[in-house]
Amino acid sequence: MTQLDVRPQAGDTVDGAAPRGGSDGDVRGKGLGKGSVGLVGSAVIGISTVAPVYCLTSTLGSTAGEVGVQMPAVFLAGFLPMLLVAFAYRELNKAMPDCGTSFTWTVKAFGPRIGWMCGWGLVIATIIVLSNLAGVATSYFWLLAGEITNNPAISALDDNKLVHISTCLTLIAAATAISYRGMTATKGVQYALVGLQLAVLAIFVAMAFQKASAGTFDTGLDFSWQWMNPFAVDSMASFTAGLSLSIFMYWGWDACLATNEETTGSAKTPGRASLIAMVVLVGSYLATGIAAQMAVGSGTAGFGLGNPETSDNVFAALAGPVMGPVLGILLFVAVLASATASLQTTFIPVARTVLAMSTYEALPPSYAKVHPKFKTPGRATVMAGVATGVFYTVMTLISENVLTDTIFALGLMICFYYSLTAFACAWYFRGDLRKSTRDLFFKGVFPVMGGLLLATVFFKTLIDMWNPSYGSGSTVLGVGSVFIIGVGLLALGLVVMFVTERRSPAFFRGRILTKSTPSLVVQD
Repeated sequence: MTQLDVRPQAGDTVDGAAPRGGSDGDVRGKGLGKGSVGLVGSAVIGISTVAPVYCLTSTLGSTAGEVGVQMPAVFLAGFLPMLLVAFAYRELNKAMPDCGTSFTWTVKAFGPRIGWMCGWGLVIATIIVLSNLAGVATSYFWLLAGEITNNPAISALDDNKLVHISTCLTLIAAATAISYRGMTATKGVQYALVGLQLAVLAIFVAMAFQKASAGTFDTGLDFSWQWMNPFAVDSMASFTAGLSLSIFMYWGWDACLATNEETTGSAKTPGRASLIAMVVLVGSYLATGIAAQMAVGSGTAGFGLGNPETSDNVFAALAGPVMGPVLGILLFVAVLASATASLQTTFIPVARTVLAMSTYEALPPSYAKVHPKFKTPGRATVMAGVATGVFYTVMTLISENVLTDTIFALGLMICFYYSLTAFACAWYFRGDLRKSTRDLFFKGVFPVMGGLLLATVFFKTLIDMWNPSYGSGSTVLGVGSVFIIGVGLLALGLVVMFVTERRSPAFFRGRILTKSTPSLVVQD
């Protein structure tokens, strides 16, 4: 029987003041494997969850198609709100190192309903990206098999929906099983996979610069500092669409925070790891974007990044031409490794958010159970795997452009829960803002700026996606697929919340989790 221990812990207060995190001994646990992740491991989890090579092959072309040669500028523009929000996460984690992250913090700042929807946004965003990762991993599995055997018929199996879906579900099941057994089970594998994809990406960048200097491709361009000017984008709609894609490319760094109850030095290490991960990511994206654009250009013809026939999977088109037939296979391996590694680590934030929501009685109590041996939220992990498989299967059957449409919809979800978390930071620490200049900026100004930027992208995207031409241009009953996916899933969250409120009224009446409530400890 799961019991909730609500005794005050060290570092908590019960008089309405904000709790403060302290040493490792002060961290409130839920039965997870404490001290199993260090600074390097936490940063690797963040990079692995983002999956830079997967993100680049999925969105490099789409971003170029939206903003043209201003793609590097948009990468930087997307990094800015992510950095500002990262400060909010760091400050909140210092005060409340809870694996529920955005859900827990937003409930304590704004109350149960807004907090519940913030948690829902995180969970749904993760389900979407898990399905997308599985789809990319499936495609590259068959493409790699075809390259190795030099048999186009094997590569063509990816176009068979039955084969594609079956393979995808198999990968999801395998990733679920690995995540079920705990983070330390594949620590060495994660280090190797992250190292592999970054090394291959560096080789691609070097060879792309070489091809650019040799003028190998007619569509190549000479570098211009104008590429770094975001104000040169043709229209606000194009800029917002490109920014939404750019924001998606950074999403996942907060997985470092979701492991805070399992990290050595949980009050400080996750925040530092997330900043390290983001610096690695922005450097990788800028180098790759500039090198690829110089080599093949951003146009819609030939190998141009904006070519709609290849924009949803750029590296599949550029691997051979840029790296040659032998080294090109390495790029296929890197994409497969990137998607596969991220598929496993991305279960971390969703499972732990569900665990926290269940612990605080915002979801059924069965999801609060932690496996006694593996120290993982087993049922929550399995639920995430099942939801991912169902979502991807349905989307694949109803949309011919599932990868493109889900990525655009994912940007909406990311902006939704990141902005809420940023605003929660400023509101939660509002009493601290006059204490020092540091508190003013890191707990107030920076989070509010990041939240406003993401909220602006959210509402502008919401307006733009009503147009059926947004994203891939596919429609469902005359309405754009991206709008159906994004808004439909948020509306579904409201329905689930109202149903949950009827079954578990204590949480929604503010009796379980408030600003002054000590974190709950799950004991089996």
